[in-house]
Amino acid sequence: MALKATIFKSSLNVADMDRGVYLDAQLTLARHPSETDERLMVRLLAWGLNADPALEFTKGLSADDEPDIWLKHLHGGIQHWIEVGLPDERRLKKACNQSDRVTLYTYAGRGAQLWWQQNQPQLARLGNLSVINLDESFTRALAARAARAMQWQLTVNEGQLWLSDGEQTLELTPGCWQSAG
Repeated sequence: MALKATIFKSSLNVADMDRGVYLDAQLTLARHPSETDERLMVRLLAWGLNADPALEFTKGLSADDEPDIWLKHLHGGIQHWIEVGLPDERRLKKACNQSDRVTLYTYAGRGAQLWWQQNQPQLARLGNLSVINLDESFTRALAARAARAMQWQLTVNEGQLWLSDGEQTLELTPGCWQSAG
C-alpha cells in the first residue's frame, strides 16, 4: 500500500518591505511521505519570500518535471521556477531554459556548502539563476515549529527576515551565493 501525502495548512501574513508586497495567504501544503519537516518548512518560507497571489505549490517531489513552487505567465509559460534543496546541476540548467527566472533555496549546512563547491562553476553560467542559502540552525528551528495547522507572520526588511508564529520569532539574513543577472 502506497503512503499518502500529509496535508498541512498555514495562514501566512507577509510584509515584505524590500519588494513592497503585503498580503495574507491561506496555503495548503502536501508533504510527500519521503519529505522531512525541514524541507516542508523551507518550501513554506520560499513561498513567503516570493509571495504573489498567483504563486503555486506544485506536485514537487511527486513530479520530475515541475519545481517545488512556480509562478506562471497568463499564456502558461513559467515566469519563476523555485526549487528547494540540492538538485542536480542538469535539473537547474533545464529549469533555467524553461523559465524566465529560477531561484534555489539551499539548506543543510555543510552538505549545502559541499554541494555549492562542487556545482558553482557550472551554475555560474546560468544567468537567470539565484541561489539562496538558509542557515542550518534556522531551518532546524523552523522544522521544530511545523504543525498540521500553522499561523505565521513573515517580515522582510533590508535583506533580513523575521518569521513568527506568535510564540517564537526566528531571525535570519539569508546568504546569497548567486544572484540572477
